[in-house]
Amino acid sequence: MESSASVVLRTDSMGLHNVFVYGSLQAEEVVKVLLKRIPRTSPATLNNYHRFSIKERVYPAILPVADKKVTGKVLSEITDPELLVLDAFEDVEYERQTVDVTLSDTSEKLKVFAYVWRNSTDPALYGEWDLEEWKKVHMKDFVKMTMGFAQELEHPEAKPRVEAYESFYQQDKKKTP
Repeated sequence: MESSASVVLRTDSMGLHNVFVYGSLQAEEVVKVLLKRIPRTSPATLNNYHRFSIKERVYPAILPVADKKVTGKVLSEITDPELLVLDAFEDVEYERQTVDVTLSDTSEKLKVFAYVWRNSTDPALYGEWDLEEWKKVHMKDFVKMTMGFAQELEHPEAKPRVEAYESFYQQDKKKTP
């Protein structure tokens, strides 16, 4: 039996992965559009990271910051093809890295994948991103944008997610009086 202090990497021989999500991917509606299913989840904490808001974006970024923590969820048993979908969704702004999280319900420590903001000195990062505010203000439109992205993914000349995001929200701004 393992001690509770050990760290377990949960990637099995069938290519199943665990992914820590901390922003829009905490919403089952977004995950279902992307993966066409809702994986099993567990609440988790990522220590020594901070979740930032990003100017002119409705989704967050995380970066290492001492003595901070980010709460989120671990998506379990993500297949290799699903991981590629998440990679495409996170696009060039993020880098998939292996991080250590602690599951909230069992205190088990896991090595999982997380998408970390690439530009650690980005002046667009500020404050702290709030999931509940995002759900109230942005989730409906974000799910629509994600549906468009998921449809585009099925075409060989698909737009990168950042481009899909920007074109969706520029269209939305034109509709606003």
